[in-house]
Amino acid sequence: MDFQLAGKRAVVTGSSSGLGAAIVKMLAAEGAAVVVHGRHEERANAVAATIRASGGKAEVALGDLTTDAGADRAATAMLAGGAIDILVNNAGILPRQAWMAATAEDWQQTYNNNVISSVRMIQRLVPQMRERHWGRVIQIGGGLAQQPQAGGPHYSATLAARHNLAVSLARELTGTGVTSNVVAPGAILTEEGRPLLMHMAQAYGWAGTPEEIEITAAQAIAPNDVGRFGRPEEIAAAVVYLASPRANYISGATIRVDGGTIRSVF
Repeated sequence: MDFQLAGKRAVVTGSSSGLGAAIVKMLAAEGAAVVVHGRHEERANAVAATIRASGGKAEVALGDLTTDAGADRAATAMLAGGAIDILVNNAGILPRQAWMAATAEDWQQTYNNNVISSVRMIQRLVPQMRERHWGRVIQIGGGLAQQPQAGGPHYSATLAARHNLAVSLARELTGTGVTSNVVAPGAILTEEGRPLLMHMAQAYGWAGTPEEIEITAAQAIAPNDVGRFGRPEEIAAAVVYLASPRANYISGATIRVDGGTIRSVF
């Protein structure tokens, strides 16, 4: 299927590694000119080089989105090659403190990283989309926004805020040709996460092949109907669809890519 992304320019924040890298690579493979964003120049350049080696178009924008100055720097670099049509807010942190261990400062820092950084980019890039009467804003959320656990309460709360602001933005952009949506991943196994999985297997005595260990771990950590962890490319595919003109009639929606972890009747 042609997702009609040729001629579009896309930014994925936090795309120098992990899930963000998978998203920016797939957008490029589908014909979009992409901007790889990160804080670390070497890693961002490596992702961009991989995209170019595969025939795609990629630029790099650096900047710490937790400050206005850093967001200004990043936005200037993002816009240097032309207007941005697609903004994927992926950058964020995953703190692991328990309820009584997470300080008020931890909550504030997590909110700044995971929510305010997205707001900064929306305010810098979306007005131009609105002027051109076409654009896409996609938040990377998560199932913990709807079904939080006891651990990492500040992280789950920021996911809920991401979901909420996406719907509010959709209402703000009514009739402009710009849509706002959420892709909500379940538990995703990245290449960076595989060593951690093997370490957990040793700690918990999970035996078998890597595939068997994954099934055991998924049942223990994030039980779902598919019976395994998701892959970054599966999240990227949902983003590509929402970013495309084929999703013109979708706004204010949450697309869950979680293997059925979140249960609902509607």
